[in-house]
Amino acid sequence: MKKLLNTLYVTSEGAWLNKDGQNVVVRIDGAERGRAPAHLLGQIICFGQVGVSPPLMLFCAEEGISIAFLNPYGRFLARVEGPQSGNVLLRRAQHAATLDEPAALPVARAIVAAKIANQRGVLRRALRDYGAGMDEAARHALERVQTRLGHAAKQALHVLDMDGLRGLEGDAANLYFGVFQHLIRAPGFAFADRNRRPPRDPVNALLSFLYVLLAQDCRAAAETHGLDPQMGFLHRDRPGRMSLALDLMEEFRAPLADRLCLSLINRRQLQPKDFQDQDTGGIFLRDDARKTVLEAWQERKRATLRHAFLDEAVPLGLMPQLQAQLLARYLRGDLDGYPSYFWR
Repeated sequence: MKKLLNTLYVTSEGAWLNKDGQNVVVRIDGAERGRAPAHLLGQIICFGQVGVSPPLMLFCAEEGISIAFLNPYGRFLARVEGPQSGNVLLRRAQHAATLDEPAALPVARAIVAAKIANQRGVLRRALRDYGAGMDEAARHALERVQTRLGHAAKQALHVLDMDGLRGLEGDAANLYFGVFQHLIRAPGFAFADRNRRPPRDPVNALLSFLYVLLAQDCRAAAETHGLDPQMGFLHRDRPGRMSLALDLMEEFRAPLADRLCLSLINRRQLQPKDFQDQDTGGIFLRDDARKTVLEAWQERKRATLRHAFLDEAVPLGLMPQLQAQLLARYLRGDLDGYPSYFWR
């Protein structure tokens, strides 16, 4: 079983990262604020104006530690990484499969079916834990939508073309986010619909931030197992888009990101004052709140769940790695189909 490596998140403006032996050192205004043993790191993610020394960049490239640079609000800017070790035959098989819709469709179906089923799981969990205390209209809305999502997940496995599958996925997302406000139990947080670029309310700001973190983990998982993160099955090719990473993350949006979003809000770990308005009309997390989210994200990834296909108890943060590995095995011909991740 692959070891769950840590991600070092650097959020302080003006921070400087350098190498000291086999450690990554974080300095602010010349003073050391923290250090991390390199052998425990899988990636470093820097938010805002963070500097990295050339010797550390070289060291990380040699050790297989990627460095991603994001703007202060989580938008991806650049990535530094060493040579890729992917098997050329695996990537050729991936490229051939993604370019041929009949070959890509079974994988895309599995991804969408799992995504919708996992969204349904979030609603069912809320009904089980809090349904008795909900008002009747909210409870009925959740019951109705979770039933429709169950039908949609089954339907996804039989859709005949990619456009129809994408349409089904979009309809299911509209249903899911149409009742998402009923899952929020803390005062001061309103949610009308899913919006982004920029997010226009705190809930959407939190979801977008968590999705950025998840996308980086899924890209790392694809690259670890020799896959091309740019060439996806469900998401269309677009310059600069890591389509396969976006494919992989669909299965984990609900159980990893959405659930954590709800937990942070409903447990009052975040308050409306933890978000700030921008001149662009968007709303983003304040610095201290972002650190709270990052700590909770790391903790959430340590939670152990059973992987149904492998029948093993695995940290949730390793699930994208396992799914990338299973996808690679499918493309090599070792598996008859791609077994997507269904959250239980």
